[in-house]
Amino acid sequence: MRTILTVVGIFWGTVSVVLLFSVGKGLEEMMLNNSKGLGDRISIVWPGVTAKAWNGMPAGRRIRYTEADVAEIKMRTTDKISAISPEYRSSDFNMKYNRNTASASISGIWPEFGEMRSILPQEGGRFLNQRDLDEKRRVVFLGDEIAEKLFGKTGDIVGETIKINKIPYLVIGVMQKKNQNSSYSGRDKNKGFIPSTTFNSIMSRRYPSNFVFQAKAGVEMKDAINEVHRVLAPKYGYDPTDTRALSIWDTTRQSKFWSDFFKVFRTFLVVIGCFTLITGGIGVANIMHVVVQERTKEIGIKIALGAHRSMILMQFLTEGTLLTALGGALGFALAYSLITFVPPFLLQTLDFDLAEYIGTPNIDTFGTLLTVSILGLTAMFAGYFPAKKASNLQPVQAIKLF
Repeated sequence: MRTILTVVGIFWGTVSVVLLFSVGKGLEEMMLNNSKGLGDRISIVWPGVTAKAWNGMPAGRRIRYTEADVAEIKMRTTDKISAISPEYRSSDFNMKYNRNTASASISGIWPEFGEMRSILPQEGGRFLNQRDLDEKRRVVFLGDEIAEKLFGKTGDIVGETIKINKIPYLVIGVMQKKNQNSSYSGRDKNKGFIPSTTFNSIMSRRYPSNFVFQAKAGVEMKDAINEVHRVLAPKYGYDPTDTRALSIWDTTRQSKFWSDFFKVFRTFLVVIGCFTLITGGIGVANIMHVVVQERTKEIGIKIALGAHRSMILMQFLTEGTLLTALGGALGFALAYSLITFVPPFLLQTLDFDLAEYIGTPNIDTFGTLLTVSILGLTAMFAGYFPAKKASNLQPVQAIKLF
């Protein structure tokens, strides 16, 4: 009974630790992927108000840029910025297909906007291209949810015509479903995207609502932002160090926050895992001490018959290791089964996708190696001291006790 309870202690500790690391890894991957749903290495720039006086001009002046300014930034910052696009937005659009209608936000953008913002087309469709922009084509790229509302499906609708504010537009693509936990004007799944030139021919906007740019790989976002100020500051007469002249959302800071957060979270899991398995190790150590006491006569006889102390030591170390290994193996087996079969079962039985909120648990290599290492050390230390005590017994004293 003591042996069984000891194995159960190791078993449950292993299950707990493996599940903790697996759920933690799933949550981390979900949060990082969702944060990238907004875009990878991008910043969103809105007009701002100066906070510093500059060259005789007072603070408090509103800075508004044009699409031509965005084009100039693109031309002059090729060493820091890999892509850039203005964005004209309006929510005053009504979409209609046959009898189905939906209100949606429409964004007028450049073709590179899609890749920057992780807006990828489903198979059979495409995103906007340069000819759409140059020829002011009436084409629209739909978010997957707005497409579902209009057509009842997202596939096989490329080439269909919908009306946006009673004007016909050709559907050229539908967005792949993506996870997105942050936005600045609503989720992309509920939007439509048209060329900026087409948008302006309808709405006659002078100023973009904002523009989005992507820093080149290996370039710090702060350096890319400084390049934007370097281009716009002389033209609009503001201090290049005035951070409020333009309102900028650096999304890489959000990614860094989650990365740092999960480093701390992993450290917390390591501490919890260590203490959980050490608790099981204490149980192994206790039972091995009891075993030594109950088998003192046996040990004395073995030593009297010529058994080396190293043999006695190895015998009890092996027993402690076997107990730990048995509990650990059973624990890994149960944890792996739970991780493999429970999430799909919950997906079928629940009315919502649980993975959207906590991610999909999966075996964490780091957590597995850590657990195996702790189990190995636990087995060594839990069995060593009782085994050392047993090997140091004198035959006459051991037998005399009985």
